[in-house]
Amino acid sequence: MKHFCRSTVVRSAFIVSLTLAAGIGSLCAPEPAWSAQINDQTDPQTLIQTVTQQIMEEVRQQALTPDDIPRIMSIVNRDILPYVDFRRTTQYAMGRFWRSSTPQQQDQVVEQFKQLLIHTYSGALALVNTDQKFEYPPSPNDSSATDAVVRTIAPGKNGQIQIDYRLYKSPQGWRVYDINVLGAWLIQTYRTQFNGQIQQSGVDGLIQFLTDRNKQLASGGQ
Repeated sequence: MKHFCRSTVVRSAFIVSLTLAAGIGSLCAPEPAWSAQINDQTDPQTLIQTVTQQIMEEVRQQALTPDDIPRIMSIVNRDILPYVDFRRTTQYAMGRFWRSSTPQQQDQVVEQFKQLLIHTYSGALALVNTDQKFEYPPSPNDSSATDAVVRTIAPGKNGQIQIDYRLYKSPQGWRVYDINVLGAWLIQTYRTQFNGQIQQSGVDGLIQFLTDRNKQLASGGQ
């Protein structure tokens, strides 16, 4: 099976998922002051706007280089995970195969998928234009709904990119679980690839594929 798609569209999607980070620092650093502005009552658009604006400001103050994987990992673990449900993303990407997987297999796929996204698309951070601001077009959502889409216009070095975030309302507040860039939803992109790998070699085969791919990327491979 070919390596997972690395198109500009999907790479751009991960740029935006990384912009959900809201502070640069080590994994053990104290909680950033801005996070006090977000709680379980924060509406979806305010959440997205708060964290994207903060990460842009942080990157302006201290540039993030594409090859600085430890720093990117710190950002993801500390600042993205609280607002992104990687487990739900993985569950939807696996589709029907999620239900037939064991809890251990599910945990392994979630972890390896997360690592794949971090490794594969870290270089795409260089495409973010920090000299411009994100725009937030109106996102019509029912205040009583438990699922919402927030629209943003991201500044790219090759022009603006429209991004849609899909969120659901958890007991802890709104959480991102899918991203749409130029009509390509992240979950749908990977569902086809996940299903093909599982049909070929089972869930354990998918886990092994992801694990091997992550090792290759961690060692500087393409």
